Amino acid sequence: MPETQPPIDVSRLPLAEIEAAIAERRRPPVERWNPAHCGHSDMRIDREGRWWHAGRRIERDALVRLFASVLRREPDGSHVLVTPAEKLDIEVEFAALRVTALAIEGDGEGQRIAVQLNSGEAAVIGPETPLLMREDLPVIALRGGLEASFERPVYYELAELALANDPPGIWSAGTFFLLSAS
Repeated sequence: MPETQPPIDVSRLPLAEIEAAIAERRRPPVERWNPAHCGHSDMRIDREGRWWHAGRRIERDALVRLFASVLRREPDGSHVLVTPAEKLDIEVEFAALRVTALAIEGDGEGQRIAVQLNSGEAAVIGPETPLLMREDLPVIALRGGLEASFERPVYYELAELALANDPPGIWSAGTFFLLSAS
């Protein structure tokens, strides 16, 4: 099944175009689907954001994006893959998605930071998609309670931005996000 929506590449677009692409993005309405629970998918997302099925790593990015499009976090914190017809558990070791790139425009209080996700989506860090600390690591809170952690090179880029401020943190979309555990 070919992808109908190409991934949003934050490295190639100005922030205004990234925001327009985010707004135009069509997602399956997983929050409205309530099928019967069918069991476990035999899938897991490890701490490094790698997807696995039956003990074998899923190598195809397009397949990961497809599964991510029907991923939902339940009120109890568990994760499921959901379609109109079935709901299957999926184990998530830390965060369901990964930030793979940043796009930064402006500086200081006027700075805005867009993130590219391994799901093919993008987000702008701000009040609606805040940067949080969990287990001493930054994560971005996304739609429906999903979270995205940072790939190591992107984390270092974020840390460099944060260390330029006292206390360490980043500005994005008019909000300051403290980047420390306390």
